[in-house]
Amino acid sequence: MEKKFRKIGVLTSGGDAPGMNAAVRSVARAALARGVEVVGIKGGYSGLINDNMIELKPRAVTGIIYQGGTFLYSDRCDEFKTEEGMQKAIATCKKHGIDGIVAIGGDGTFRGATDLSVRGIPTIGIPGTIDNDITATENSIGFDTAMNTVLEMVDRLRDTCESHARCNVVEVMGRGAGDIALNTAMALGAVACVIPECPFDEAACMEKIRTLRADGKRSFLVIVSEGVENFSEGLAKRIQAETGVETKFARLAHVVRGGTPTLTDRVFATKLGVAAVDQLLAGKSNLVMCQQNNKIVAVDILYSQCLDRKYKGTLKEGMLEKFSAEEIAAMDAAIAEKKAEFAELYAIVNDLAR
Repeated sequence: MEKKFRKIGVLTSGGDAPGMNAAVRSVARAALARGVEVVGIKGGYSGLINDNMIELKPRAVTGIIYQGGTFLYSDRCDEFKTEEGMQKAIATCKKHGIDGIVAIGGDGTFRGATDLSVRGIPTIGIPGTIDNDITATENSIGFDTAMNTVLEMVDRLRDTCESHARCNVVEVMGRGAGDIALNTAMALGAVACVIPECPFDEAACMEKIRTLRADGKRSFLVIVSEGVENFSEGLAKRIQAETGVETKFARLAHVVRGGTPTLTDRVFATKLGVAAVDQLLAGKSNLVMCQQNNKIVAVDILYSQCLDRKYKGTLKEGMLEKFSAEEIAAMDAAIAEKKAEFAELYAIVNDLAR
């Protein structure tokens, strides 16, 4: 028998991302339009444990669609990883009559969503991470804004580079993923890009800079993902030492995470919010809403997590036992496609560096 939903909760967890507020607004208004009450859980899973929430009536989410960050705040909650912490969260849900939850965040958020789902609180995940490092989806809330922030900031650096005939090595966010670095390197016309997904030929980079300088090129940009740890600053020093081109280093860090969300992120977040509510009210649970082939689809969270770990080489023994040979083959095909796409874009960046 299909469950009757009277009230749902929405939370944001993990790192904040521009567009999270648009997703919260979408979840709230979509649910209210369907006659379901909504509460905002403040501080992620910590808010569930500590009973910190607000009622989200239509006016409560007015004027937040253009705001960066998350007005529900966020947290990384170690207590929620324990059985005691999860039981506290479930008790809060029962106290307030919360029938289901929409959780917006990254892979850690989705692990929490699974923990709630298996304990009787239906939960749907929405990908919100600037890193775009959830393998099951082509896009994630905040990714487009983060890239545009990098473009704006590095374009300003370029002016100084050109004026003083310099090279700038710029490290951008992305944790273990090179999506931000790769795409912005292409958009910025960088001479080189360093990402964890593709091997970097440092000697070829040095030779290219020397050749281009001899041909009259004044300024150079090298974009590095923070996922290549302890590399950027040293590379800047080596470029100057080996090519004779004055080289500066810039780490954009958490500036990349903030700011007003772009149109793309606002629209994407809105679509995901509506889709998540529809799935929840249809009695579905333990799903993450993803973009695949430019369409919004629902993916089993366990499948999403195993695909992600398989792609990143962090699978633990026994994780694939619940999947059929066909499902594992589908994972392998998705991983091969993603790797091929990275290799193709990486080659374009290198081919067009002139």
